[in-house]
Amino acid sequence: MKSSKLLFFLIVTLLSCKPDKEAKEVMTRELKTYKKAVIYQVFPRLFGNTNTTNKPWGTIEENGVGKFSDFSIKALEEIKNLGVTHIWYTGVPHHGVITDYSKYGISNDDPDIFKGRAGSPYAVKDYYNVNPDLADDPAKRLEEFKALIDRTHKVGMKLLIDIVPNHVARNYEGKSTPSGYEPFGASDDTSVEYAKHNNFYYVVGEAFQIPNWENGYRPLGGEDHEMADGKFTEIPAKWTGNGSRSPQPNMNDWYETVKINYGVRPDGSYDFDRLPNDYDSKSFKEHFEFWSDKEVPNSWVKFKDVALYWLALGVDGFRFDMAEMVPVEFWSYMNSSIKMKNQEAMIVAEVYQPQLYRDYIQKGKMDYLYDKVELYDSLKHIMQGHGWTDHIPKVQEGLADIEHHMLHFLENHDEQRIASPDFAGDALKGKPAMVVSATLSTSPTMIYFGQEFGEPATENAGFGSPTRTSIFDYIGVPSHQRWVNDKKYDGGQLRDDERELRDFYQRLLNFTINSEGLMGNYQDIHYYNKDHTEGYDHRVLSFVRWSENQKLIIVSNFQADDSRVFELKVPAEIISKWKMTNAAYKVTDALYQNVSQLHIEDGIGKIQVTLNPLESFIFEVEE
Repeated sequence: MKSSKLLFFLIVTLLSCKPDKEAKEVMTRELKTYKKAVIYQVFPRLFGNTNTTNKPWGTIEENGVGKFSDFSIKALEEIKNLGVTHIWYTGVPHHGVITDYSKYGISNDDPDIFKGRAGSPYAVKDYYNVNPDLADDPAKRLEEFKALIDRTHKVGMKLLIDIVPNHVARNYEGKSTPSGYEPFGASDDTSVEYAKHNNFYYVVGEAFQIPNWENGYRPLGGEDHEMADGKFTEIPAKWTGNGSRSPQPNMNDWYETVKINYGVRPDGSYDFDRLPNDYDSKSFKEHFEFWSDKEVPNSWVKFKDVALYWLALGVDGFRFDMAEMVPVEFWSYMNSSIKMKNQEAMIVAEVYQPQLYRDYIQKGKMDYLYDKVELYDSLKHIMQGHGWTDHIPKVQEGLADIEHHMLHFLENHDEQRIASPDFAGDALKGKPAMVVSATLSTSPTMIYFGQEFGEPATENAGFGSPTRTSIFDYIGVPSHQRWVNDKKYDGGQLRDDERELRDFYQRLLNFTINSEGLMGNYQDIHYYNKDHTEGYDHRVLSFVRWSENQKLIIVSNFQADDSRVFELKVPAEIISKWKMTNAAYKVTDALYQNVSQLHIEDGIGKIQVTLNPLESFIFEVEE
């Protein structure tokens, strides 16, 4: 392979649509590996838990809990072998839990201001330590997490953890804050609603009140608990994490959290310098220099220090929760500081408003944003049977300039499991969508642990409800537990259908991380085939991907009860770009090695295709 020529070709082709120098630097580094990234999201609390009791609102003793140590070298190797490059350990920073760790110097948490018994991973109470539930010895919990970092790196994966800049736990303490630093809120002036360097907003003159519980809800399911008394002392009350300014938030508010002040005044105006308009084309180094002589709100500095602390421990990147609720200028400051320490750090964020995507990528210096509102929602509708594949090329067209930065997924902790009745009711309906999600663009792919087995999340966990694996409760994940197989991590208890589904994911993901073509060009052939191919309709999708040395033709059938038989066509425009002549070429499916032929006649390519229900082909053209 002429590697230098290939690298030049890929860089010129892909970087032509990147908006700034930093994006070019990121892409150049990724192209040198000729692979896509695959992120595996997993809850350590749930991963190694083999307890199958699953009692609603069960205690840690009743329902069990996973530990950092459950991620053995064997377990991590199996995750990597699935086709994973990065693992996102969710719920690592120390958040509130309704389990007594007072003998370790950890304060008990009040069920009246926490959700679930295991607590929300997005209500962090100490950013300089880790969840005590996850340690074999809670006194050495940080050391145990450092050992997990080392094991993860040893098997050749990188790791991410969460940072939640919009809010912290209502009872944030920060007991592990290093000497010379202060916990959030420690120096706040609580006599005013707002001050630039306050970390929180205050409802002056009002005491916090527990929400009024409705629809029969009670903390811990109504179980007696000495701290579940309908009271929590907070004077004055703070604004709640989702922005509620009431001293008594609604039970549907994020009442377990309080909102961080980033220098946004209560009237919505900004109390910090704004980025000049042309900074969407500046590098992270130029962003870093811009902030170097500016007075920024204290909360900015505190979160920057948190991120640099975890980088120093060996963490390789972060997933930022609800990033759009924090000003883009903060992200410019934060992410440029991260990149100055580790240019390779991966930064992933939730932004759900498409009109904000480019600002948060270009000015906020995010590497990747969730592609939920565009691709995920479209694929979900197709899987449910009421969406058309016609929409997918339009999504790709609309995001063409930022396609590399839009992280693709079909499941995560916020979304329903594919196999749940409220989503698709059948994990197999996710197969064509997974092929599309993983091959449509140069962006990373993310899967959620248990997705590869078709986990339906049917448990009544307590605070968490069925269809989503609970992030709030001590619970087991049945299909995943069958793969764990008493911590052998060999799938020994899997059903045949679960084993076959994991094999599909493994074939697909490993292909994607080793494919040159998937880091190259994209072109839709769906509409061409709708117009020119009998038997091809809006339940089928096709497109092509290629680099100098690899040409791919991808076609998927989203119909669950119908085969599709047709002659797929590759337009003359693409055949010309591929510099192919009238002849017959062997094509081999990358998933299951099915062989067919691409016949080029009068400059148009034709493949006779028989697609079984929910089947996909990734045809690689051999010359």
